[in-house]
Amino acid sequence: MAIARKWVRRGAPVAFVLRIVKVSRTTYYWRRQHPDGPRIGRNGGRPTPGVSKTTTGQEVTDEGVKALLQSAIEGDGYCYGYRKLTHWLRREHKLIINEKKVYRLCREMGILRPQRKRTAPRYPRRAAANRVVTGVNQLWETDIKYGYVAGEKRFFFVQAILDVYDRMVVDYHIGLSCTGAEAARALQGALAKRQFRPGESPMVVRTDNGPQFVSTDFNNACAEFEIEHEYIPTKTPNKIAHIESFHSLLQEECLSRYEFETFTDAYLAVVAYIDYYNHRRIHGSLGYRTPSEYHEACERKTARTSPIKL
Repeated sequence: MAIARKWVRRGAPVAFVLRIVKVSRTTYYWRRQHPDGPRIGRNGGRPTPGVSKTTTGQEVTDEGVKALLQSAIEGDGYCYGYRKLTHWLRREHKLIINEKKVYRLCREMGILRPQRKRTAPRYPRRAAANRVVTGVNQLWETDIKYGYVAGEKRFFFVQAILDVYDRMVVDYHIGLSCTGAEAARALQGALAKRQFRPGESPMVVRTDNGPQFVSTDFNNACAEFEIEHEYIPTKTPNKIAHIESFHSLLQEECLSRYEFETFTDAYLAVVAYIDYYNHRRIHGSLGYRTPSEYHEACERKTARTSPIKL
Protein backbone atom coordinates (compact mmCIF):
# COMPACT_ATOMS: atom_id res chain seq x y z
CA MET A 1 0.00 0.00 0.00
CA ALA A 2 2.86 2.38 0.80
CA ILE A 3 4.40 1.70 -2.61
CA ALA A 4 1.11 2.47 -4.30
CA ARG A 5 0.74 5.80 -2.47
CA LYS A 6 4.33 6.68 -3.33
CA TRP A 7 3.85 6.22 -7.07
CA VAL A 8 0.48 7.99 -7.05
CA ARG A 9 2.12 11.01 -5.37
CA ARG A 10 4.64 11.04 -8.22
CA GLY A 11 1.81 11.42 -10.71
CA ALA A 12 1.22 7.83 -11.87
CA PRO A 13 -2.43 6.95 -12.68
CA VAL A 14 -4.15 5.31 -9.73
CA ALA A 15 -5.74 2.52 -11.79
CA PHE A 16 -2.41 1.64 -13.41
CA VAL A 17 -0.54 1.52 -10.09
CA LEU A 18 -3.20 -0.59 -8.37
CA ARG A 19 -3.18 -3.05 -11.23
CA ILE A 20 0.60 -3.42 -10.94
CA VAL A 21 0.69 -3.87 -7.14
CA LYS A 22 -2.50 -5.98 -7.21
CA VAL A 23 -4.44 -3.90 -4.71
CA SER A 24 -8.18 -3.34 -5.13
CA ARG A 25 -9.53 0.20 -5.51
CA THR A 26 -11.81 -0.37 -2.50
CA THR A 27 -8.87 -1.25 -0.25
CA TYR A 28 -6.77 1.64 -1.53
CA TYR A 29 -9.40 4.34 -0.93
CA TRP A 30 -10.49 2.88 2.42
CA ARG A 31 -6.88 2.95 3.65
CA ARG A 32 -6.59 6.56 2.48
CA GLN A 33 -9.59 7.52 4.59
CA HIS A 34 -8.60 5.33 7.56
CA PRO A 35 -4.78 5.30 7.66
CA ASP A 36 -4.73 4.14 11.28
CA GLY A 37 -7.69 1.79 11.07
CA PRO A 38 -7.45 -1.91 11.94
CA ARG A 39 -6.27 -4.25 9.21
CA ILE A 40 -8.30 -7.34 9.92
CA GLY A 41 -9.63 -8.00 6.45
CA ARG A 42 -8.54 -11.09 4.52
CA ASN A 43 -5.95 -9.14 2.50
CA GLY A 44 -5.16 -6.47 5.06
CA GLY A 45 -7.91 -4.20 3.78
CA ARG A 46 -10.93 -2.80 5.53
CA PRO A 47 -12.52 -5.01 8.20
CA THR A 48 -15.62 -7.02 7.48
CA PRO A 49 -18.67 -5.37 9.08
CA GLY A 50 -19.95 -8.62 10.64
CA VAL A 51 -23.62 -7.70 10.19
CA SER A 52 -26.17 -7.29 7.44
CA LYS A 53 -29.38 -5.32 7.48
CA THR A 54 -32.88 -6.08 6.37
CA THR A 55 -35.01 -3.70 4.32
CA THR A 56 -36.68 -2.66 7.57
CA GLY A 57 -33.34 -1.71 9.20
CA GLN A 58 -33.01 -4.75 11.45
CA GLU A 59 -29.43 -5.99 11.89
CA VAL A 60 -28.56 -9.66 11.36
CA THR A 61 -25.10 -10.88 12.35
CA ASP A 62 -22.99 -13.04 10.07
CA GLU A 63 -23.68 -15.98 12.37
CA GLY A 64 -27.38 -15.33 11.93
CA VAL A 65 -26.97 -15.28 8.16
CA LYS A 66 -25.06 -18.56 8.37
CA ALA A 67 -27.95 -20.06 10.34
CA LEU A 68 -30.36 -18.98 7.60
CA LEU A 69 -28.09 -20.50 4.96
CA GLN A 70 -27.88 -23.73 6.93
CA SER A 71 -31.66 -23.89 7.16
CA ALA A 72 -31.91 -23.39 3.41
CA ILE A 73 -29.47 -26.21 2.71
CA GLU A 74 -30.66 -28.71 5.32
CA GLY A 75 -34.18 -27.79 6.34
CA ASP A 76 -35.64 -26.77 2.99
CA GLY A 77 -33.36 -29.00 0.95
CA TYR A 78 -32.34 -26.34 -1.59
CA CYS A 79 -29.44 -27.40 -3.82
CA TYR A 80 -28.51 -23.81 -4.53
CA GLY A 81 -25.24 -22.15 -5.36
CA TYR A 82 -24.19 -18.94 -3.67
CA ARG A 83 -25.82 -16.72 -6.32
CA LYS A 84 -29.24 -18.30 -5.87
CA LEU A 85 -28.79 -18.31 -2.11
CA THR A 86 -28.18 -14.54 -2.29
CA HIS A 87 -31.49 -14.01 -4.06
CA TRP A 88 -33.19 -16.41 -1.63
CA LEU A 89 -31.96 -14.35 1.35
CA ARG A 90 -33.15 -11.16 -0.28
CA ARG A 91 -36.58 -12.55 -1.16
CA GLU A 92 -37.38 -14.70 1.85
CA HIS A 93 -35.66 -12.72 4.62
CA LYS A 94 -35.50 -9.20 3.09
CA LEU A 95 -31.75 -9.05 3.65
CA ILE A 96 -29.65 -6.39 1.94
CA ILE A 97 -26.68 -8.55 1.01
CA ASN A 98 -24.46 -9.06 -2.01
CA GLU A 99 -23.15 -12.19 -3.68
CA LYS A 100 -19.59 -11.58 -2.57
CA LYS A 101 -20.54 -11.79 1.11
CA VAL A 102 -22.72 -14.87 0.61
CA TYR A 103 -19.83 -16.54 -1.22
CA ARG A 104 -17.49 -15.77 1.72
CA LEU A 105 -19.97 -17.13 4.29
CA CYS A 106 -20.65 -20.26 2.24
CA ARG A 107 -16.90 -20.85 1.92
CA GLU A 108 -16.44 -20.49 5.67
CA MET A 109 -19.27 -22.99 6.22
CA GLY A 110 -17.90 -25.40 3.61
CA ILE A 111 -21.18 -25.54 1.67
CA LEU A 112 -20.02 -24.15 -1.66
CA ARG A 113 -21.20 -26.36 -4.50
CA PRO A 114 -18.36 -27.82 -6.59
CA GLN A 115 -17.73 -26.14 -9.92
CA ARG A 116 -18.85 -28.07 -12.96
CA LYS A 117 -15.93 -29.50 -14.89
CA ARG A 118 -15.71 -28.40 -18.49
CA THR A 119 -15.41 -31.34 -20.82
CA ALA A 120 -13.45 -31.17 -24.04
CA PRO A 121 -15.62 -30.70 -27.13
CA ARG A 122 -16.43 -33.85 -29.04
CA TYR A 123 -15.15 -32.28 -32.24
CA PRO A 124 -12.09 -30.05 -31.69
CA ARG A 125 -12.12 -26.95 -33.87
CA ARG A 126 -9.72 -27.09 -36.80
CA ALA A 127 -8.46 -23.71 -38.00
CA ALA A 128 -8.80 -22.85 -41.68
CA ALA A 129 -5.61 -23.64 -43.59
CA ASN A 130 -4.16 -22.07 -46.71
CA ARG A 131 -5.38 -24.14 -49.64
CA VAL A 132 -5.12 -24.42 -53.40
CA VAL A 133 -8.45 -25.47 -54.96
CA THR A 134 -8.13 -27.17 -58.36
CA GLY A 135 -11.64 -28.51 -58.96
CA VAL A 136 -15.25 -28.70 -57.84
CA ASN A 137 -16.31 -30.41 -54.60
CA GLN A 138 -12.97 -29.73 -52.94
CA LEU A 139 -13.86 -26.71 -50.78
CA TRP A 140 -17.31 -25.46 -49.86
CA GLU A 141 -18.13 -22.37 -47.81
CA THR A 142 -21.33 -21.81 -45.87
CA ASP A 143 -22.65 -18.99 -43.71
CA ILE A 144 -25.87 -17.40 -42.47
CA LYS A 145 -27.58 -14.30 -43.93
CA TYR A 146 -30.43 -12.49 -42.18
CA GLY A 147 -33.47 -11.00 -43.91
CA TYR A 148 -36.43 -9.07 -42.53
CA VAL A 149 -40.16 -9.53 -43.04
CA ALA A 150 -41.60 -6.05 -42.49
CA GLY A 151 -45.23 -7.18 -42.56
CA GLU A 152 -44.66 -9.71 -39.78
CA LYS A 153 -41.90 -7.77 -37.98
CA ARG A 154 -39.52 -10.70 -37.73
CA PHE A 155 -36.29 -11.93 -39.23
CA PHE A 156 -35.65 -14.97 -41.39
CA PHE A 157 -32.46 -16.89 -42.13
CA VAL A 158 -30.74 -17.90 -45.34
CA GLN A 159 -27.95 -20.47 -45.16
CA ALA A 160 -26.25 -20.98 -48.52
CA ILE A 161 -23.63 -23.63 -49.31
CA LEU A 162 -21.32 -22.44 -52.09
CA ASP A 163 -18.68 -24.34 -54.05
CA VAL A 164 -15.60 -22.11 -54.13
CA TYR A 165 -14.42 -23.40 -57.52
CA ASP A 166 -17.52 -22.96 -59.68
CA ARG A 167 -19.24 -20.33 -57.42
CA MET A 168 -22.46 -22.33 -57.50
CA VAL A 169 -24.90 -22.34 -54.60
CA VAL A 170 -25.16 -26.10 -54.25
CA ASP A 171 -28.01 -26.06 -51.74
CA TYR A 172 -29.55 -23.77 -49.13
CA HIS A 173 -31.85 -23.45 -46.15
CA ILE A 174 -34.42 -20.64 -45.79
CA GLY A 175 -36.47 -20.47 -42.61
CA LEU A 176 -37.58 -18.56 -39.54
CA SER A 177 -34.85 -20.39 -37.62
CA CYS A 178 -31.52 -21.94 -38.47
CA THR A 179 -30.48 -24.56 -35.96
CA GLY A 180 -27.57 -26.92 -36.14
CA ALA A 181 -29.91 -29.70 -37.28
CA GLU A 182 -31.28 -27.52 -40.09
CA ALA A 183 -27.76 -26.53 -41.17
CA ALA A 184 -26.84 -30.23 -41.20
CA ARG A 185 -29.84 -31.07 -43.39
CA ALA A 186 -28.80 -28.37 -45.87
CA LEU A 187 -25.32 -29.88 -46.00
CA GLN A 188 -26.77 -33.35 -46.57
CA GLY A 189 -28.95 -31.96 -49.36
CA ALA A 190 -25.92 -30.37 -51.03
CA LEU A 191 -24.00 -33.65 -50.84
CA ALA A 192 -26.93 -35.52 -52.38
CA LYS A 193 -27.18 -33.03 -55.26
CA ARG A 194 -23.49 -33.48 -56.02
CA GLN A 195 -23.81 -37.27 -55.56
CA PHE A 196 -20.94 -37.17 -53.09
CA ARG A 197 -19.90 -40.50 -51.61
CA PRO A 198 -17.94 -40.67 -48.32
CA GLY A 199 -14.28 -41.42 -48.89
CA GLU A 200 -14.53 -40.92 -52.65
CA SER A 201 -12.50 -37.70 -52.64
CA PRO A 202 -11.31 -35.24 -49.96
CA MET A 203 -13.88 -32.56 -49.16
CA VAL A 204 -13.57 -29.52 -46.89
CA VAL A 205 -16.41 -27.37 -45.54
CA ARG A 206 -15.31 -24.00 -44.20
CA THR A 207 -17.49 -21.99 -41.79
CA ASP A 208 -17.28 -19.27 -39.20
CA ASN A 209 -17.79 -20.00 -35.50
CA GLY A 210 -21.56 -19.55 -35.46
CA PRO A 211 -23.64 -21.72 -33.11
CA GLN A 212 -25.12 -23.67 -36.02
CA PHE A 213 -21.68 -24.78 -37.16
CA VAL A 214 -20.16 -25.62 -33.76
CA SER A 215 -23.21 -27.74 -32.96
CA THR A 216 -23.04 -31.49 -32.54
CA ASP A 217 -25.64 -32.03 -35.29
CA PHE A 218 -23.59 -30.25 -37.94
CA ASN A 219 -20.33 -31.90 -36.92
CA ASN A 220 -22.00 -35.32 -36.79
CA ALA A 221 -23.07 -34.83 -40.40
CA CYS A 222 -19.51 -33.89 -41.39
CA ALA A 223 -18.13 -36.95 -39.61
CA GLU A 224 -20.76 -39.25 -41.17
CA PHE A 225 -19.78 -38.18 -44.70
CA GLU A 226 -16.05 -38.02 -43.89
CA ILE A 227 -15.88 -34.28 -44.55
CA GLU A 228 -13.19 -32.11 -43.01
CA HIS A 229 -14.81 -29.19 -41.19
CA GLU A 230 -12.60 -26.17 -40.58
CA TYR A 231 -13.33 -22.83 -38.87
CA ILE A 232 -12.06 -19.39 -39.75
CA PRO A 233 -10.44 -17.35 -36.96
CA THR A 234 -12.65 -14.67 -35.43
CA LYS A 235 -12.87 -11.37 -37.30
CA THR A 236 -11.48 -12.83 -40.55
CA PRO A 237 -14.42 -12.86 -43.00
CA ASN A 238 -11.91 -12.79 -45.86
CA LYS A 239 -11.33 -16.49 -45.14
CA ILE A 240 -14.84 -17.16 -46.48
CA ALA A 241 -14.79 -14.36 -49.04
CA HIS A 242 -16.76 -16.27 -51.70
CA ILE A 243 -19.85 -16.85 -49.58
CA GLU A 244 -19.58 -13.32 -48.21
CA SER A 245 -19.54 -12.04 -51.81
CA PHE A 246 -22.68 -14.05 -52.60
CA HIS A 247 -24.42 -12.64 -49.52
CA SER A 248 -23.47 -9.12 -50.64
CA LEU A 249 -25.10 -9.78 -54.02
CA LEU A 250 -28.15 -11.32 -52.35
CA GLN A 251 -28.56 -8.21 -50.21
CA GLU A 252 -28.01 -5.72 -53.05
CA GLU A 253 -29.92 -7.46 -55.83
CA CYS A 254 -32.74 -9.10 -53.87
CA LEU A 255 -33.34 -8.33 -50.20
CA SER A 256 -32.89 -4.55 -50.43
CA ARG A 257 -35.31 -4.30 -53.36
CA TYR A 258 -38.34 -5.63 -51.51
CA GLU A 259 -40.33 -4.91 -48.40
CA PHE A 260 -41.71 -8.34 -47.65
CA GLU A 261 -45.22 -8.59 -46.24
CA THR A 262 -45.05 -12.30 -45.39
CA PHE A 263 -42.38 -14.92 -44.93
CA THR A 264 -43.80 -16.73 -47.97
CA ASP A 265 -43.05 -13.66 -50.11
CA ALA A 266 -39.49 -13.58 -48.79
CA TYR A 267 -39.00 -17.31 -49.32
CA LEU A 268 -40.14 -17.20 -52.94
CA ALA A 269 -38.03 -14.11 -53.70
CA VAL A 270 -34.85 -15.69 -52.31
CA VAL A 271 -35.47 -19.00 -54.10
CA ALA A 272 -35.99 -17.12 -57.37
CA TYR A 273 -32.81 -15.12 -56.87
CA ILE A 274 -30.67 -18.20 -56.14
CA ASP A 275 -32.02 -19.81 -59.32
CA TYR A 276 -31.14 -16.64 -61.25
CA TYR A 277 -27.69 -16.51 -59.64
CA ASN A 278 -26.89 -20.13 -60.49
CA HIS A 279 -28.29 -20.27 -64.03
CA ARG A 280 -28.45 -16.77 -65.53
CA ARG A 281 -26.05 -14.39 -63.75
CA ILE A 282 -22.67 -14.36 -65.51
CA HIS A 283 -19.38 -14.02 -63.61
CA GLY A 284 -16.27 -12.38 -64.97
CA SER A 285 -14.10 -14.71 -62.89
CA LEU A 286 -15.74 -17.70 -64.62
CA GLY A 287 -14.97 -16.47 -68.13
CA TYR A 288 -18.29 -14.63 -68.32
CA ARG A 289 -20.30 -17.77 -67.77
CA THR A 290 -22.93 -18.65 -65.22
CA PRO A 291 -21.98 -20.96 -62.30
CA SER A 292 -24.04 -23.80 -63.78
CA GLU A 293 -22.40 -23.41 -67.19
CA TYR A 294 -18.95 -23.37 -65.63
CA HIS A 295 -19.79 -26.41 -63.49
CA GLU A 296 -20.88 -28.36 -66.57
CA ALA A 297 -17.70 -27.34 -68.41
CA CYS A 298 -15.63 -28.54 -65.46
CA GLU A 299 -17.48 -31.86 -65.48
CA ARG A 300 -16.82 -32.27 -69.22
CA LYS A 301 -13.24 -31.06 -68.68
CA THR A 302 -13.62 -28.43 -71.36
CA ALA A 303 -13.22 -25.39 -69.11
CA ARG A 304 -9.98 -23.45 -69.07
CA THR A 305 -9.46 -23.68 -65.33
CA SER A 306 -6.87 -22.22 -63.00
CA PRO A 307 -6.15 -23.02 -59.34
CA ILE A 308 -7.72 -20.83 -56.65
CA LYS A 309 -5.43 -19.95 -53.76
CA LEU A 310 -6.99 -19.00 -50.45
